[in-house]
Amino acid sequence: MPEKGRFAPSPSGRMHLGNAFSFLLAWLDARASGAGLVLRMEDLDPDRTRPAWSELLVEDLRWLGLDWDEGYAVGGPHGPYCQRERTALYEAAFRRLQAQGDVYPCWCSRHQRLAASAPHPGETRDLGRCPCRDLSRAERERLALVRAPAWKAAVPHETVSFSDLLQGPQSFDLSRDCGDFVVRRADGVFGYQLAVTVDDALMGVTRVVRGRDLLDSAARQLWLMERLGWAAPVYAHVPLLLAGDGRRLAKRDRDLDFGALRARKRPQEVLGVLAALAGLREEPGPVTAAELAAGFSWGRVAREDRTLSPEALERLFPEKDEKSGGPC
Repeated sequence: MPEKGRFAPSPSGRMHLGNAFSFLLAWLDARASGAGLVLRMEDLDPDRTRPAWSELLVEDLRWLGLDWDEGYAVGGPHGPYCQRERTALYEAAFRRLQAQGDVYPCWCSRHQRLAASAPHPGETRDLGRCPCRDLSRAERERLALVRAPAWKAAVPHETVSFSDLLQGPQSFDLSRDCGDFVVRRADGVFGYQLAVTVDDALMGVTRVVRGRDLLDSAARQLWLMERLGWAAPVYAHVPLLLAGDGRRLAKRDRDLDFGALRARKRPQEVLGVLAALAGLREEPGPVTAAELAAGFSWGRVAREDRTLSPEALERLFPEKDEKSGGPC
């Protein structure tokens, strides 16, 4: 199978510096290794995503000089490249898991599911199995008369291990560290873990570069791939860009989004900032993507998250705007 990387943004707002950071590293990994690159839109959630944001993502990526070989706005043999158009593929995989006894109906509320999967800081918890997994057939039939269930993966106490290209050896106990997770919501929308697994497998993705916060998702997706009989990709989980208060950069907070960045900076300047944050350059001077690809290796990329304190932002984005030659 030919090597292929991917970038899979959620079009739920304007792309920000953190999104571009992950995509640049995915682009560099693909170009340096001779792999192809696919762009797909993770727009499965109709309440959060909009086609207009997909168009802006494409515009911003092209402004940076980052291209892709297959996918959204380009086409290719493994489409469609928007998740909302791929539900029949997710349904087929879900039915296979159902026939194998790998999923079960769950009537827990969203609040109950979040409480079960979000331990307090410093707390160690065995996420384990959901109580709905042990309901009798009669109890399930009674609950089904009241409302439709979500469906969860029935994960075993089984260790999933893999070697991350950046973070090194990883090992997760599926039940303790991940717990049973939703593969289809009660409203019929398929969950992130199942959709991503199906997409990566059917699009022939062999290299996945994404944020470090998704490390445990790799364990879930590797288990799903094994249950569905698909080959696993290799992973590289990259550092997160954090705001000065320690929170992850998010679209909803309009943190360094590309509407503001493009008004002030040239693409080479933004790429220079991203390269410095990744540890690929000592200073955030202007650079092209091709120049970065020429010397790229994972051994040069920083493993730890980057905090953009006010002092760091001043160094990366000084008050003097080089694009205009004057103050911003």
